[in-house]
Amino acid sequence: MGSEVWVGTWRPHRPRGPIAALYRGPGPKYKLPPNTGYKLHDPSRPRAPAFTFGSRLPLQHTTCGPGPSHLVPARMTVRGTDGAPAFSIYGRLRHTAPFLTPGPGRYFPERSGNATYPSAPRHTIAPRNWGILTKQQTPGPGSYTVPSLLGPRVIGKVSAPTYSIYGRSNVGSCFEDLSKTPGPCAYHVVNPGVYKNRAPQFTMLPRTSVPQESTQRPGPASYSVDEVVCSPGSRGRG
Repeated sequence: MGSEVWVGTWRPHRPRGPIAALYRGPGPKYKLPPNTGYKLHDPSRPRAPAFTFGSRLPLQHTTCGPGPSHLVPARMTVRGTDGAPAFSIYGRLRHTAPFLTPGPGRYFPERSGNATYPSAPRHTIAPRNWGILTKQQTPGPGSYTVPSLLGPRVIGKVSAPTYSIYGRSNVGSCFEDLSKTPGPCAYHVVNPGVYKNRAPQFTMLPRTSVPQESTQRPGPASYSVDEVVCSPGSRGRG
């Protein structure tokens, strides 16, 4: 190595990272899409046409139709209908009014000059205010009902404060009738359970009698066995 002359700036050195050629492995060929088959084919390679073979269908030994003999009309052969020619005779039509054809006196050829020959444009001038009544129907200012602006009656308008003056009250004066004032008996005592902890409450039912021999009991016909629904893991219920 001492006698060789180095060209350029490259010198032998330790590689900075691993070199794939120095290791034995499957390589990058397993990461490429395959070139065989139809699914997941390499899009950069031509793909041959693929065919699918289906399974054989079962033969139909029975038919669900009546057969061709029931679809052919009666007296029908290969060459047409068998039999003599038949005709249908309809009834006489209703008597209609005669059509009134216009005669030569109904036509006016002299009036067709404006339609058959070129003519100058024509305009029609209608009279003034044509189609409008002589009497004016427009409502005047007195026809509108403007709401009053006095008091708080108009929505969207600012109104001044209003006051209401009531009559003199006898409450608290010497004219008040104290006999009409409610006394202590007029007030009901509030239940303590409303504003305090309420104690538990129980309901006592009346005593039930022991079944005797005269007590009505259900018989076998009172049970509906067919209406019982049973499910796994649960008891039957009616």
